[in-house]
Amino acid sequence: MTPEEFVKNFYQEKQNILNLSFDRKSEYRTLVSTKIEELDLNEVKTEKLKEIVSHLLTDSFYTILLGLDGSASIGDSQESFKIYDGEDNLISEGGDLEELAYEYFHEDK
Repeated sequence: MTPEEFVKNFYQEKQNILNLSFDRKSEYRTLVSTKIEELDLNEVKTEKLKEIVSHLLTDSFYTILLGLDGSASIGDSQESFKIYDGEDNLISEGGDLEELAYEYFHEDK
């Protein structure tokens, strides 16, 4: 897996969580989607909440990626991490993710 594939997978996971959070049709709904439906919001307010949740997820995933990259702190610690896949292939050794994360999460690559 390349650093870009790694970041893209995080972005896709963010999108999956967002979509599942507002899914009212699936028989396998999430607790979040159920709680949102219980709010009984109109369409405009639902879209506004979806936008807020999307920004929250973007901030969270982006910060985690930058934390792994050494470009931001995770809690009180800031250091870079080497990331390996399940077959012990190096994906990133720090400094490879920041630009890609920005492109995916803030420029909608």
